[in-house]
Amino acid sequence: MKQKLSMRSYIFLSSMLFGMFFGAGNLIFPIHMGQLAGRSFGAATVGFCITGVGLPLLGIVAMGVSRSEGLFDLGMKVGKGFSYFFTCALYLTIGPLFAIPRTATVSFQVGILPYVPEAQRTLGLFVFSLLFFVVVLFFSLRPSGIMTWIGKILNPIFLFLLGILIIAVFVRPMGPVSAVEPSEAYLQHGFTTGLLEGYNTMDALASLAFGIILITEIRKLGVTEPAGISLSTLKSGTLAVALMALIYGSLTYAGAQSGNVMAAAEDGGIAFHEIANYYFGSFGSVLLGVTITFACLKTAVGLVTSCATTFEEMFPKLASYRSYAIGFALFSFGLANVGLSRIISLSIPVLVFLYPLTIMLIFLCIIGGSFHYSRTVFCWTIGFTTVAAVFEFVRALPESLLGRAAAFTASLPTVLQAPGLFFGTLKQLYEALPLASVGMGWALPAVAGFAAGLLAMAAGKRVQ
Repeated sequence: MKQKLSMRSYIFLSSMLFGMFFGAGNLIFPIHMGQLAGRSFGAATVGFCITGVGLPLLGIVAMGVSRSEGLFDLGMKVGKGFSYFFTCALYLTIGPLFAIPRTATVSFQVGILPYVPEAQRTLGLFVFSLLFFVVVLFFSLRPSGIMTWIGKILNPIFLFLLGILIIAVFVRPMGPVSAVEPSEAYLQHGFTTGLLEGYNTMDALASLAFGIILITEIRKLGVTEPAGISLSTLKSGTLAVALMALIYGSLTYAGAQSGNVMAAAEDGGIAFHEIANYYFGSFGSVLLGVTITFACLKTAVGLVTSCATTFEEMFPKLASYRSYAIGFALFSFGLANVGLSRIISLSIPVLVFLYPLTIMLIFLCIIGGSFHYSRTVFCWTIGFTTVAAVFEFVRALPESLLGRAAAFTASLPTVLQAPGLFFGTLKQLYEALPLASVGMGWALPAVAGFAAGLLAMAAGKRVQ
């Protein structure tokens, strides 16, 4: 069988992968980050690209190097129970719980909201999201054509429209970036703030979900040997994320420039609208609306397709691919009408829990050959990381919710307060760990778990 792909095939594969990755968050987060970072946008962009570009590429590489058949197969290196939990949690997070609804709300907020009277906005979001998910379902119910739909049609249209806006930023700058003062977070910790901001794209999580789609398409093109699949995966992934990094840098630069002529917006959607309006007036608003809608549409198609495919494989007796796709689209439609700000705020605790697990799983799969993919090493590492991730989850919960939990604990009889007080003590100890102040407190426990796993493997204490 063929083991080498033509450059044309690589371009189409990369376009498909980029199209699935690059959606709502990839547009709104870097441009808003640029507004807040000001002259510190360079350090912030590097940090953002590590988690928003580097990790997705490593996720794709991990899938190919470990010769896994999907995220569930990847998780099985830890254990069956973990694999079911992690696969469901990750797909639901990048799917109907957060990412898919966000594609519709961002499209509406940026492209439609400015033209809808305030009294009609709830109805407007309902109608728009209904039409949006009807189109998403049309493409998602035809998964065999996903490379054509996204790689050859939707993505080139999106890149053309976005290119018009980016060219305008460089041809007619809004002013020197050096004159824009960064906000406090970026003045003190520009790199680490950008690093954590890259989490919001959810692309490292998505890489584990989209990896199998890329591998499937590579096989359809005639590459069947594991070594050939790994190489093709790496080349396609590198082209896709290189384009992502280029666009991230341009969008962050545009946001930083805008500080010369406008105040930082409440969110990236509003910022993008104001910048487009600055350059092109009312035409810019229309152009932006169409650009955002195409970006979000192609990502939503990729997410519904991958979620439905995975759940059909894990729970084939529960429903068919068609039923899963319709169910996920309907659920996402309902959640989209909650609103963008609420979706983003609810997603943060879940993301800071899943990202440490994702990063360590990717790391273990890439270097797994050095310890023969020992399940002992996987279990020790993921076990320690999971404990740390729980604390990150709790720390990221809304203050109002934490306050109510503390008040409830205080109202209990003294003997029943002990577990809560003990957890509070552990949380304080966790917050004293290195890097905890910048959201990376899980790093030391993860490294400790990896070291413990290697020692246990060397001692012959295998996890059964």
